[in-house]
Amino acid sequence: MSQDNSRKKTSKVDRVIRKYELGDMGETLEDYWTGEAEEQHSLRDLADFFNQAVLEAELDRINTTPLEGEVENIYRLLSDETVSSGIRTEAENSLARDGIDVEQLKKDFVSHQAVYTYLTKYREVSHESKMDDTQTRVEKGAETIRRLQNRTVAVAETTLTNLRNTDRIELADFDVINDVRVVCNECGQSNSIDDLLEKGGCDCMM
Repeated sequence: MSQDNSRKKTSKVDRVIRKYELGDMGETLEDYWTGEAEEQHSLRDLADFFNQAVLEAELDRINTTPLEGEVENIYRLLSDETVSSGIRTEAENSLARDGIDVEQLKKDFVSHQAVYTYLTKYREVSHESKMDDTQTRVEKGAETIRRLQNRTVAVAETTLTNLRNTDRIELADFDVINDVRVVCNECGQSNSIDDLLEKGGCDCMM
């Protein structure tokens, strides 16, 4: 067996496409990445798009018809690290009650690295773009900031819980929100980190 054939048979993205019967998803990912579908999409956007299609297929399997925007919201609750553990658990329990194996579903979600491997190794797509280089750096920066925010939230939650459990403070059930904002000294506009990076900077500089 050749190495190429081995790669094709072990592609997670391909296995998930077949498992959830996602049809021409492979062609769609390729078109979105290369810009054949008019607009180029980043690998992270493609991973989110793919995972939402997996979630929608699973909802369809249990004969659930989601409202507009509901698939995107459920996916956010399952995957966004900024969502509190309590809210995520509620979303997972709701899906479980409907007959979905949530742990398996989340295992079937793919990363942007898996999408890249699938496109370049399995589909042998050659794609180099300055947009990708810039987008990758922006995404890495955003990911670094999110990790630090999540670490701060985790430390705060642990500290407050310990203080409450040892009767040092009075506190009911709670959520810790770490909202970092960027204020432009040129125009005074305030943006969240995610909004600023998604827009590519402050509006007054565009």
